[in-house]
Amino acid sequence: MSTTTRNRVARRDEGCTMSIQVYNSLSRTKEPFQPLVPGQVGIYLCGPTVYREAHIGHMIGPVIFDTIKRYLVYSGLRVTLVVNITDVDDKLIAEAERRQMPMARVAAEMTADYLDNLAALGVDSIDAMPKATEHIGEICTFIQQLIGRGYAYESEGDVYFEVARDGEYGKLSNRTAESLQGEGGETAARKRAAGDFALWKQARLGEPAWDSPWGKGRPGWHIECSAMSRKLLGETFDIHGGGLDLLFPHHENEIAQSECCHGKPMVRVWMHNGLMKAATDAGKVGGRSQRDGEPAATAGKISRSQGAGGLADLIARQGGERIRFFLLRTHYRSTIVFSEAGIEETGAALETFYRLFERLQRISGEDFYRLPAPQRRDQGGLEPGSDQLLQTAARCRQAFLEKMDDDFNTGAAISELFELVRAVNKYCDQHQLDDPPQRTPQRVAAVRQAMTALRELTSILGLFARPVHESPAADDQLVGQLVQLLIALRNSARQQKDFATSDRIRDSLHQLGIVLEDRKGETGWRRER
Repeated sequence: MSTTTRNRVARRDEGCTMSIQVYNSLSRTKEPFQPLVPGQVGIYLCGPTVYREAHIGHMIGPVIFDTIKRYLVYSGLRVTLVVNITDVDDKLIAEAERRQMPMARVAAEMTADYLDNLAALGVDSIDAMPKATEHIGEICTFIQQLIGRGYAYESEGDVYFEVARDGEYGKLSNRTAESLQGEGGETAARKRAAGDFALWKQARLGEPAWDSPWGKGRPGWHIECSAMSRKLLGETFDIHGGGLDLLFPHHENEIAQSECCHGKPMVRVWMHNGLMKAATDAGKVGGRSQRDGEPAATAGKISRSQGAGGLADLIARQGGERIRFFLLRTHYRSTIVFSEAGIEETGAALETFYRLFERLQRISGEDFYRLPAPQRRDQGGLEPGSDQLLQTAARCRQAFLEKMDDDFNTGAAISELFELVRAVNKYCDQHQLDDPPQRTPQRVAAVRQAMTALRELTSILGLFARPVHESPAADDQLVGQLVQLLIALRNSARQQKDFATSDRIRDSLHQLGIVLEDRKGETGWRRER
């Protein structure tokens, strides 16, 4: 049993024993996860500034926290996941000017692109996606409260947070107020100190603006998240997530605003995912990075010029499931090394699963995607008895859960999925279950139970929710009939020892994306994904 399991914090909630440890960026250590309200969890994740099409780097946080929510729900908790949309910002204003269209239209188009990409990657557990422009009233109220408590001041239509008034400023990023450089330019003269940051910005000619007690203007970036998280999750909530690049100044400023306003902690656990860098920067390809748990702070954030172009095009080439699996194969706090070759490698790994799903269909007649897997941790489990396959499945399931309990280590947990797949394939080979006369009800039942466990675990990761492709016969009955005709001709050629013709049929079909699989007593076929 692992140290994490031995030291778990046992808390009964809805029949579930909580044993989850989470790395807290604020304390810089792993801590037992204990929800603020028993049985409930509130999570706020910083979303995108919607001024350009999303790229793969924008999907890291949503995929990770969608998976975290799935695991917490599986563990018996009720979870609210909030991901905000920044739809007013300097970058958005500049993009609207470049495109000669209203800022709101640019934001709407890019938000739609973002949502389409989330759907393609199976991110479907977000409960609320608040937009900054829809919460101007809450933002102004928040600023007024900070002014009233002496932490903010108005200056010529702008409002600034006075960093020197917060004695704990810098506790998340380990920076001091004295080390802050601040912005130069025309705003510098309106501040009391260089490090003071804007809560409200006076409107410039032609820019989008809203009424406020300080005149027309728009909110600063940091105050938006403080106001929206308070409205939807309360003054203190459980988890705040985001990329490591947001730790300073964004999250540091959120803490300052919220805790000075409320006089209490804003968040119990701060979680920061590692960033993504191009494979050329790391001298390697693939979805893996430094060892799990090693600092990701030195990693540079990937840009469109480094290969992270429009995500929609990447999804069209690779598919959403490949990209999701690629992102989850690395521990969330580690750097992800991006390359399309790495995603291709992930696709080859996924084929191992798809082939096993087809094998299950042949052996048992069961559709993997329809197996009734447990939805809660306390509903699962196996009673393997003396069956070697089920013993292995039970060990893999337990190891998977222990690794997810240990700071949501999806990369390590996925290794247990491959171990389970290998065990099922080995069992089928040993007992020749592809040969119908060799199948017994007991052995087929064991395979089905092991595959049900696999479905339970992969569902936690948001994988294999639906078939990547429908069956070839359903997709095009005529194509299926033609392939079967060619298989019959090939089998006839093989019987006559005309291997040149046999190989030519096989190779020609492969060039068309059809793969033949010779099994005992039959030849099957499938489309290459």
